[in-house]
Amino acid sequence: MARLTRAESQARTREQLVETAKLLFLRDGYSVTSLEKVADEAGYSKGAVYSNFRNKDELCLTVLDRIHDEQVALIAEALVGADGMEGLLTAFQSWAERSIGDEAWTALEVEFATNARHNPHVRAELAARDKAIRDTIAGLLTGYAERFGITLPMPADDAATALLSLGIGLGVQRAIDPTIPVNVLPDVIRLFAGAR
Repeated sequence: MARLTRAESQARTREQLVETAKLLFLRDGYSVTSLEKVADEAGYSKGAVYSNFRNKDELCLTVLDRIHDEQVALIAEALVGADGMEGLLTAFQSWAERSIGDEAWTALEVEFATNARHNPHVRAELAARDKAIRDTIAGLLTGYAERFGITLPMPADDAATALLSLGIGLGVQRAIDPTIPVNVLPDVIRLFAGAR
């Protein structure tokens, strides 16, 4: 077996640290998960963590990016092959029922955002990520509106903010009470689609 280069070894270490941190943050929460615990569980020294991440906040941002990327991939997978607007909404609702309100993911997002309220750098990082998500939603809304001949009832940026806010709120509610249905989210999109 070929020996790993330094860059390959570092990339592998970083990947293992991110996956271990993701597991621990989701299982135990942000506050109680120390960098020492992440290093220990991953089989590395604390120095290995610091050679890859400045601090726990940076590691958590990386974990959240990973979770968001995974969810985007799951949404894209759910929408592949969906036919027409109703097919897209049905596929989206199917993803939403599996993902929105995931207790561990929701708790991590809320806990980390709450802890970041006194840290301007982390707040700026979270705000930038939030804007990127809103921009993606706005782009999708614009594209689907053009594809299906729909006139949105408000600018796509505002609609994206409304939908993301509804999704986040619904996620928190479903984390508390998983019996709350997710159909309100696709139903709001249907309302947008019905406005001409």
